[in-house]
Amino acid sequence: MLVYPVGVDLSTSALRFLARELTARRRERGTRWRRLPAGRQALLVLAHLRSGHTYAQLAAGFGVGTATAYRYIAEAVDVLAALAPTLAQAMKTASTKAYVILDGTLLPSDRIAADRPFYSGKHKKHGMNVQVITDPAGRLLWASPALPGAVHDIKAARTHGIVDALDEVGVECWAAKAYRGTGGTIRVPYWGRWTTLSAGQQAVNRSHAKIRALVEQAMAPLKAWRLLRKLRCSTTRITSLVQAVLTLHLNCSN
Repeated sequence: MLVYPVGVDLSTSALRFLARELTARRRERGTRWRRLPAGRQALLVLAHLRSGHTYAQLAAGFGVGTATAYRYIAEAVDVLAALAPTLAQAMKTASTKAYVILDGTLLPSDRIAADRPFYSGKHKKHGMNVQVITDPAGRLLWASPALPGAVHDIKAARTHGIVDALDEVGVECWAAKAYRGTGGTIRVPYWGRWTTLSAGQQAVNRSHAKIRALVEQAMAPLKAWRLLRKLRCSTTRITSLVQAVLTLHLNCSN
């Protein structure tokens, strides 16, 4: 295999943050020696998450075995995922905001046609459903555990307890038509054809759409991590990957 140097479009703050957490993990476990120091392990993991390089590619580039690269990545992902904010913590932050925005996204995966639970009829592809909550400026506050792509957004919101959590803290939430009937503090646009809505309802829907458009600013940082653009791992690991990326985004954003 040919090996060549390649850059990763991340700031050094992400590398320092992850290296610091891995060093603490090694001290906690009493690890005396590793093939790669914490800084190099952190770089390997970031290259995997950000650029989507395979275990074999990373193993060749860092001079370790493929199994070792896998273990390094799995360890770091678990460390990062454990630091991701819970829904309760996100609600504590949300309670200080004027309102929040809720939306769902599909993370495409390599599931096959036989894997019907992972097929999203809305997006016409296989993947995993992830719900995100942002503040009024479009900054990401929380990302949910991943559910099969066939799960509807409104069901996902109820499954994760988002509706009850928002209602408990009394924070208004703007959401899409897919959440119609959710209740609580979740606000959705008026339902119906544009021509059948009154002028006032149309104005409300336009205003609603402008507010909701900010959620795309929160989706973009998630999709910037190329590993999440086409998931090729076990579906049981996807939640940890999303939470790991969320932790890096919240702690290392400029």
